[in-house]
Amino acid sequence: MKILSVCLGQSQTLPGKSYRTGIFKSMRAGPVMVDGQGLLGDAVLNRKYHGGPDQAIYLEGALTLQWWETQLNRQITPGLFGENLVIDGLDNRDLAVGDRLSIGDVLLEVTAPRTPCATFSARMEDSGFVKRYTKAARPGAYCRVLQSGLVEAGMIAEWAASEGDRLMLAQMIGKSFKSLDPQQRARYLTFPIAARIRAEITATP
Repeated sequence: MKILSVCLGQSQTLPGKSYRTGIFKSMRAGPVMVDGQGLLGDAVLNRKYHGGPDQAIYLEGALTLQWWETQLNRQITPGLFGENLVIDGLDNRDLAVGDRLSIGDVLLEVTAPRTPCATFSARMEDSGFVKRYTKAARPGAYCRVLQSGLVEAGMIAEWAASEGDRLMLAQMIGKSFKSLDPQQRARYLTFPIAARIRAEITATP
């Protein structure tokens, strides 16, 4: 595997909307620094739902983006889904919480699936895209940064699947974490899951 693109966002306003967003991302040439908060220079606006140590990097597998191209009958340019990294040879359906990705000195750990939102639908110019993305069950991955360093397109990316029981991202998308039964709740909490999801699971009903 290797990195096909590294994308950074700029603060922009969506057509017809009053708020600004960092979902508009474009490919950058040359190395970009990664620290505990993500890619240096990447715009993260709504921090209630985006960014933070457990959602520092958002990545998409190239195989999944190619699948979306066939489904949508359009080209998926780098950054269109708001991703920071596109990984060649990766299918999002293979991702699980706790999987790790090594890129040079950088070490990432998968923490959560993408939760599609109205901003994503507006970016795709399709009011029904949230439902379509959820139904497809091929979510991109949020990652925390375990080791900082530089990344750039063309670098080798080594994927290490978590061992033992695997909490697949495809099984998590669209799920109400507040509604998990006690057995499911206990299982989810054994994984290095994102803090936002952990808080939702442990919230008092």
